[in-house]
Amino acid sequence: MHAMIEFIPLLLFFAIFKFADIYWATALLMATTFIQVAYSYLKVKKVPTRQWLFFALAVILGTLTLVFHDEQFVKLKATIIYAGLAITLIISRYFFAKNLVQKAFEALLSNAFDTQQPIAIPKATWDKLNLVWIIITTSVATLNLYIAYNFSLDFWVNFKVFGLMAITFVSIFASILALYKYFPDDDIKPSK
Repeated sequence: MHAMIEFIPLLLFFAIFKFADIYWATALLMATTFIQVAYSYLKVKKVPTRQWLFFALAVILGTLTLVFHDEQFVKLKATIIYAGLAITLIISRYFFAKNLVQKAFEALLSNAFDTQQPIAIPKATWDKLNLVWIIITTSVATLNLYIAYNFSLDFWVNFKVFGLMAITFVSIFASILALYKYFPDDDIKPSK
């Protein structure tokens, strides 16, 4: 449910863009990301770092878009987020010996199984998956720039809302499929 709430600003951005224009949609994006931050703070007294980052980018790039009446600024948001994620994955893995992809998927997988059996995935597999996600995020950042500057605004908005969402879901699904052979067997009975 929480993951779906994260998509609300994006879906509202799309709807307002279709019914009004990019500037109204940008203003609404800024407002809804603020509401998300406020909701997180009021509900759990803590705002996740990613929400602060998305809010800061929405406010900075949104303000520039509205003040200069130039949609090029808001078009950079997805590129900055995905490029920043790629850089974070590289730095955390190769400078701090931490695999953030492993951490994210272990949390996801631990919630997916009712069994107490550990999921033993080799370090080499996690390293490959981390590299794949570096390539994915770098490619998405580049693709967003290409589409933003070579296609119509309407096409870019459709890509931002539906294309990026599809790429993200397909990438997560493909990653889970790559890890599937390491999942615990449902037929194994716990020892007594």
